[in-house]
Order: sequence, then C-alpha cells, then structure tokens
Amino acid sequence: MAKASIKVSGMKCGGCEKTVQTAADAVSGVQSSKASFKDGTLEVEYDEAKTSVAAIQQAVTAAGFPSA
Repeated sequence: MAKASIKVSGMKCGGCEKTVQTAADAVSGVQSSKASFKDGTLEVEYDEAKTSVAAIQQAVTAAGFPSA
C-alpha cells in the first residue's frame, strides 16, 4: 500500500470533509482516506496496482473540490 497527502482547496466544514472522503473512497483501490478542512489536505492509503494519485485527485475535483 502507498500513502499520499493531497492538497485540496474549498473545504470549509466537516460536511466538505465527508464529501471529499466519500469521493476518494469511491475510487477502486483506495484503502482509506482522511480529509482535513483545517489543513486543506486529504491523506489516502491506496493500492498502486489499482489506482493512482491522479485518479484520486480527479475524483475529488469532480466532487467539487479542486486538488493539487
């Protein structure tokens, strides 16, 4: 399993965190995720054979929260 910290903009509350985590968790290969609106980050643990950071970022962006 690989781990990554992804910068996410636009999160302002716990509901935003939940939306970002739900989007990340929906990506096949993501084992776990934890978003923090205070830090503007998403910590993910994922299977590199099944997904990539770029795919996770795309899912988060599609949920309305641009990632970098």
